Amino acid sequence: MTDLAPNGPFLIGLTGPIGCGKSTVARMLGRLGATVVDADALARDATAPGQQTLGPIRSRFGDGVFASDGSLDRAALARVVFADPAALGELESIVHPRVRELVDAALDAAADSGAPFAVVEAIKLIEGGLAARCDEVWLVDCPAAAQRERMSGRGMSAHDIEQRLGAQSGLRERLTPHATRVLDTGGTLEETRDLVEEALAEALSNAVDILPFGSVER
Repeated sequence: MTDLAPNGPFLIGLTGPIGCGKSTVARMLGRLGATVVDADALARDATAPGQQTLGPIRSRFGDGVFASDGSLDRAALARVVFADPAALGELESIVHPRVRELVDAALDAAADSGAPFAVVEAIKLIEGGLAARCDEVWLVDCPAAAQRERMSGRGMSAHDIEQRLGAQSGLRERLTPHATRVLDTGGTLEETRDLVEEALAEALSNAVDILPFGSVER
């Protein structure tokens, strides 16, 4: 097991490139009984008004990435960091420690609640050190054509899509050695659901002190 409390939940880490279905898989696992922790949502919390990260972000990136009311202009900041890998790394060095604190708190709460299993969804699961806390790491991936189509369906322009993909160049290759399982979500939702259910059943059947899969409410 991990460094969670001895009777804590079995922990699955979800990671993978943008547009490949991490959130879809997380929602499916949530419906199967998981406590889901979304690190990307917590990253937004970590940069909300009043958070300690805003001062360092302003010092590094300037007033141009802030709205007139003092809140972070996420679109403006994204335009800067996704065009400059070094700037992205600097932003992550500011935000990630606070995100890690929030993730750890959420996982500790899941352990205290007696949840049978939990999921942490994070694109930076490996780099942020969260994978070390997981019992399994699932790499959620799909063909490049499906990835671009999904990103376009979110309203992203062709330029923004290529910029985001460029910022994640080589991500699959870096993540694969750390993955317990690779889930290809290029098929239909029903096919993906079957993959998720099969993977979860196998993962929990191999776990110690975990409720049988058949006892998880659906």
